[in-house]
Amino acid sequence: MATDEERKSSSGWAPFHHIAFAVLWTATVISNIGTWMHDVASGWLMTSLAPSPLMVALVQAATSAPIFLFALAAGALADLTSRRKLLIVVTILLSCNTLVLASLVFAGKVTPWVLLLFTFLNGTGAAFVAPAWQAIVPQLVPREHLQSAIALNGVGINISRAIGPALAGAIIAAIGIAWPYLINAVSFLAVIAALLWWKPPTPTASDLPAERFWSAMRAGLRYTRASRAMRSTLIRAIAFFLFVSAFWALLPLVARQELNGGPQLYGFILGAVGIGAVGGAMLLPKLTKRFSAEHLVALGTLGTALVLVVLALVKRPDAVIAASLLAGACWITVLSRLNVSAQLALPDWVRARGLSIFITIFFGAMTLGSILWGQVASHLGIPIAQLIAAAGAVLAALLSWRFKLLSGDELNHSPSGYWPQPLVADEIALDRGPVMVTVEYQIAPRDTAAFVEAIRVLKASRERHGAYAWGLFEDVAIPGRMLEYFIEESWVAHLRHHQRTSVLDNEIQQRVLKYQKPDTPPIVTHMLAPDPARQAPADTTCGDGTLR
Repeated sequence: MATDEERKSSSGWAPFHHIAFAVLWTATVISNIGTWMHDVASGWLMTSLAPSPLMVALVQAATSAPIFLFALAAGALADLTSRRKLLIVVTILLSCNTLVLASLVFAGKVTPWVLLLFTFLNGTGAAFVAPAWQAIVPQLVPREHLQSAIALNGVGINISRAIGPALAGAIIAAIGIAWPYLINAVSFLAVIAALLWWKPPTPTASDLPAERFWSAMRAGLRYTRASRAMRSTLIRAIAFFLFVSAFWALLPLVARQELNGGPQLYGFILGAVGIGAVGGAMLLPKLTKRFSAEHLVALGTLGTALVLVVLALVKRPDAVIAASLLAGACWITVLSRLNVSAQLALPDWVRARGLSIFITIFFGAMTLGSILWGQVASHLGIPIAQLIAAAGAVLAALLSWRFKLLSGDELNHSPSGYWPQPLVADEIALDRGPVMVTVEYQIAPRDTAAFVEAIRVLKASRERHGAYAWGLFEDVAIPGRMLEYFIEESWVAHLRHHQRTSVLDNEIQQRVLKYQKPDTPPIVTHMLAPDPARQAPADTTCGDGTLR
């Protein structure tokens, strides 16, 4: 029988045993309640200022477009600087921006375009917060609690979704539409205080200089492009978010025009989404034991498609609220599985950049979808737009089924340290490059096909760590003599490759080396582009038999 400690460790609530996670989680729930109140007020205010489907959908687009535009830069910044300090500064700016908007609404000076401008500015702040916030989660809990921590973050968002919209609806009806903005400006103070209190672990010191901003962005893009796990996660995300965005973009119009309701009904509908998401998150630990990540995403997609059909065909508030409960459960199920897959696909050195690309795809699909379904609703009507989106979601789920998601410890990104520093004849300037590394293998000719298949996986590993060119050649005179080469942009980039090589990379390399002839280690050579200013030979070689 499991002990109490084992039950606590395997519980979905285990991350709350870590005080830093509990404090930051509580602060974000408080702030997110204010954010949801803000969002409800903006959606409802736009239905008064400019009630066309396109303008209402543009509120959602103005929220998500900045994240699509700036998240990658934000991810690079979060990997290069202190994530804690970045979060503090941006959260202060968000509070100030929201306070100005509240003042304008109190004064009656807001127009549709002013509202969209401030929504865009808040979205820009969110773009710089999101990658850093997601990237600090592994610093708050041990790896075995990471999936539960991600799910609990989703629970927190949806607890605030259950409270914030209903509270906003009541406040708007009772004392006016400006108050949710003011409350949101104050709610940011909870996050600022929690971040000032939190002392993150001291990062591992490196003897190499920090990456440059643009180089860091390229490294993040290169890693994501070369990672099969990340590519699969992003494809599944596009297939889901592009069509599900119809639910969020058209929901204010469903409440106001289709159901002839007021702000309280809209708040109740969003509250039902939040309650459904919390309930879904509570069931996730049991569901993940019974179903794979692919099956959970498929079930969540089918459930959301059913919700869109109900909203299109049934014009009763109770039915819409019931459907919204299901929508919330499906949303948290799919979002948490995609988020877990993205987190598990990334090592810490590129985590914020990789997550920023995931966030970019998420909000890019939501932005494009919001505009698309707003246009379709303007021309064909809201119910037709919802039915088309439902059919598209099901079709996209079928077409993307072959792209598999991560759900456990399939990939070990822990640094392995199995690459020693390269031997060089003289000191090399860190920014000198490009660098070409060649590796000469001797294999049995009968193993050629298996060797080539194994080294194709190693190619992706080289590319994830910075190689922008790779090739494999066979000696026409000596059967079984193979020459691999890869090129990196600078000497410091190659030294970072040495530091970042992981247990996963070692496993991939060992599958290649099993075809190497016994007692004949591969010959590794490091070569640099000639430096005209040097008198000595520019090439450096290393033939000690160690694969680097």
